[in-house]
Amino acid sequence: MYYTFAMRKIFLSFTLVFLSLLSFGQRPSTDKKLESKIKQLIQGFRGDVGIYVHHLKKNKEVNIQADSIFPTASIVKIPILVGIFDKIERGELQLDQQLIYRSNQKYGGSGLMQFFQDSTEVDLKTLIGLMLSYSDNVTSIWNQKLAGGGGAINKLMTDLRLVHTLVKNSQTEGRKSDWERYGWGQTTPKEMADLVTLIREGKVVSAKSSDQMYRLMGNMFYDGRGLSQIPATVKTASKTGSLDDVRNEVILVNAPKGDYVFSIFTKNNADKSWGNTNEAEVLTRKLSKLLWDYYQ
Repeated sequence: MYYTFAMRKIFLSFTLVFLSLLSFGQRPSTDKKLESKIKQLIQGFRGDVGIYVHHLKKNKEVNIQADSIFPTASIVKIPILVGIFDKIERGELQLDQQLIYRSNQKYGGSGLMQFFQDSTEVDLKTLIGLMLSYSDNVTSIWNQKLAGGGGAINKLMTDLRLVHTLVKNSQTEGRKSDWERYGWGQTTPKEMADLVTLIREGKVVSAKSSDQMYRLMGNMFYDGRGLSQIPATVKTASKTGSLDDVRNEVILVNAPKGDYVFSIFTKNNADKSWGNTNEAEVLTRKLSKLLWDYYQ
């Protein structure tokens, strides 16, 4: 009797451990009601759209073309951020280290550093802040080099099992043809949402580095799209990306009733205008409001 009881006890213990592991790694189920609402919302959009939503507490998701590849535009700056913090973790870079800006680094497009005077002294944390908050192109290229280049960043993404998330600009070796097709980088809506979630959960580089990255991603200057529909008192981490026919955004919301993350990526957009009335930007605001109202 003792042997039988002991064996049953051991079996029960292993069963409980096995079930807990299954629960921990359980795939999200589809929120059919929300999926229907989002499909109605995107009807008639003049372009290609991919949307991924994941309520982390409920472990429910919506995936609408979220495994399709899209140009990242400036959202590529999140993988670059990871590359910088990998170097910091290794002791090869420091947030307070001083660097010198040279006028020959000037690069057009968004950002502020292109207007700095030659020989301006700046620290690494400022480079990161400008890259994220103001989507600064000069500091983004600089940070990519400091991180070891596109190849090093791409390896980090592969290690995180984000196999479609790649830096592909002209400065990344062997990526010229991809650069001509996707621009600075490529990803999927799901992979980018997953990357932000991994940072939120302390699973990128290290818990300490993830915490610092998450703080930096909470200071967005460009807040007129999805962020505009979320109360200012609620913590968020986000990034936008834009090209003439591309509008993207990823946001993780620390909402009162549980964290949720969503990403919306668009390409081949008929509306190539710049401004708040752009069709894709209007859609992004509507999606963000829908999600906030639905979850709260």
